[in-house]
Amino acid sequence: MADPLEPPPGQAGLSTGAVARRLGVAPTTLRSWDRRYGLGPSVREDGRHRRWSPRDIAVLEAMCRLTASGVPPAEAARRARTDASPGPSSPAPAQPAPAEPAPSDEAAPSAGPAPAPAPPDEAAPPAEPAPPAEPAEPEESAGPQSVPARAGGGNTLPVGSSVSRECRGLARAAVRLDAPALDDLLDRAIAAHGVAGAWEEVIMPTLRAAGRKWVTSGERYVEVEHLLSWHVSSALRRVAARPRPASAASPAPSEPSAPSAPVLLACAPDETHTLPLEVLAAALAEHGVAIRMFGASVPAGAMEEAVRRTGPSAVVLWSQTRRTADPALVRRVRATAWGVRGARVRPAVLVAGPGWRGLRLPDAARPRGLRDALDLLTAPAEPRPPGRPA
Repeated sequence: MADPLEPPPGQAGLSTGAVARRLGVAPTTLRSWDRRYGLGPSVREDGRHRRWSPRDIAVLEAMCRLTASGVPPAEAARRARTDASPGPSSPAPAQPAPAEPAPSDEAAPSAGPAPAPAPPDEAAPPAEPAPPAEPAEPEESAGPQSVPARAGGGNTLPVGSSVSRECRGLARAAVRLDAPALDDLLDRAIAAHGVAGAWEEVIMPTLRAAGRKWVTSGERYVEVEHLLSWHVSSALRRVAARPRPASAASPAPSEPSAPSAPVLLACAPDETHTLPLEVLAAALAEHGVAIRMFGASVPAGAMEEAVRRTGPSAVVLWSQTRRTADPALVRRVRATAWGVRGARVRPAVLVAGPGWRGLRLPDAARPRGLRDALDLLTAPAEPRPPGRPA
């Protein structure tokens, strides 16, 4: 099968604009990498028009992955040129530009200041902020915060100017549909910040930006959001499927009670949005809490049977919209009991998600977000009794 990056007959290669769209970077970034690090195209038509060969694009993809993982641009360029193996018919690479004395992060892939946490149970993305004007040709910055980052114009996602390097790298990998880079960046973020920190600081801002992008682009970039969501879900399930050792970078596992009653997580009937519950499931597993994840659209009768069979310490019910939020379901689950006569036990019930807002649910606790839910469900003693809504 022909390489999709091979140029059609009669053409020397892909244009700078086409390559920029593929990689999720600005055309000015590619010109900057050419000028500073020698990562230029192998062919220039009439001495001006740039045409990028498959090997040129492979070098740029390596450059994107390295800078997204925190490698300084100058070092990333050297490694990208070294790691990319030219094909038998590939032309010789362009001569690199003279090395600069003190390489530092350039504007396009550089990190911003520390991000503000995003509320984990908000699914509808906020209105897209107006992007700041982009300089015509970004210059090498003196440090990671000296030049404002782009806010999402062109081929990028509108992550804003105050997000981390990890968030920006994840957004660029999503736009270029780079599945291996997505897996690597997500695993690194979770290892560095824990599930809750990675969700608030890296994953949720990128998901929101992907949603804003396709909403404002006439249904374009839907594939970006779908691929990103699938890989986020996969990364979270990897965490939930294996025990995580205690480390300085992740929360220490809680001491489980004996016997350890699981936490049951389920979406309300007809509710199909499972990602927030997957985040909570992974975070609980990271803290050493046993979980039973039942996923989307769990019928009320099946929920009651699952409670009787598993004897959970708590049940978390997720509802994204008011249409799927049923107060009668909460009462039924709260009333479900198990155990021997005279010592029957009922679970605590937590309702999560925007669908429950405005409903009076005196028999259920209402966590304000992911951190609050973790506090309720990882308490060393018995789970707190359901509280009244605020």
